[in-house]
Amino acid sequence: MRIARLSGPVAPDLRGSAVAIGNFDGVHGGHRVLIGHAREAADRLGGPAGVLTFEPHPREFFAKNAPPFRLSNFRAKTAWLCAAGVDLMAVASFGQRLALMSAPDFVGRMLVERLGVAHVVVGYDFAFGHKRSGNVAYLRQASAEFGFGLTVVDPVREGEEVVSSTRIRDALWQGEPRRAADLLGHWWEIHGRVQKGDQRGQTIGFPTANIALGGYIEPHFGVYAVQIGWPENGKIVWRDGVANLGRRPTFNKNDVLLEVNVFDFAGDIYGKRAQVRFIDFIRPEQKFDGLEALKAQIAADANRAREILAAL
Repeated sequence: MRIARLSGPVAPDLRGSAVAIGNFDGVHGGHRVLIGHAREAADRLGGPAGVLTFEPHPREFFAKNAPPFRLSNFRAKTAWLCAAGVDLMAVASFGQRLALMSAPDFVGRMLVERLGVAHVVVGYDFAFGHKRSGNVAYLRQASAEFGFGLTVVDPVREGEEVVSSTRIRDALWQGEPRRAADLLGHWWEIHGRVQKGDQRGQTIGFPTANIALGGYIEPHFGVYAVQIGWPENGKIVWRDGVANLGRRPTFNKNDVLLEVNVFDFAGDIYGKRAQVRFIDFIRPEQKFDGLEALKAQIAADANRAREILAAL
């Protein structure tokens, strides 16, 4: 997959693409349907299949002081789009200039001049341009004017539920990672670098790999059965574990941290980039009266996590 920043026109061999447009936060099942339509159009037209996405997420620009909400950071989103078979990831920098760009200018400058699109794929509720003034009806007019094809995709459902990033966030806030995974079409993951903590886990017999959430959404605080992976010899190696996500009230901490106890592993992965899959919720975060009570509960949590992960 090639990545093109849309500060100017893309390379000539990337023009004539079929492009799905969206934020692609989490790259969920609905997003992959859009990408599938772009791939079909690209194969029919003989060009690349691409996506046009925005960084930072527009919500980060318009609500700078809002709590973290992202389902995937840029690195994770790139990995999922590559896995979905995208040839081109066109990235538009979302700032004041793009926020004020009219719908006609967005089509003329971004889609026609810079990308040279042959076909565009959007969801049924797609809106764009300054104050969301552009919609599917306008895009139909523009496609006829500029000569590119258009596919509008109906809502995608998982059972009775419409697949959307908002519903996935709600599932994570409720401590329901399996429901989030059903909507995503894959396990929800946090990607980040393993950092050194205060080493308290070492002293009580449960060493942890610590990862800061950064701009990721903060799911329901508590203990989870997880899988953690990091690169070894050019590929991601996955191991089972149990994780605590929260503020560690037993130790009077306030910062949010993901702490993963990796089962049957005694190596050093400090500084490595890791991916943590959230498989199942075990219990809410709680404060313990002392270290012995904490140790006993962690041991019980680890046993429960092993049972959950063995059943996958």
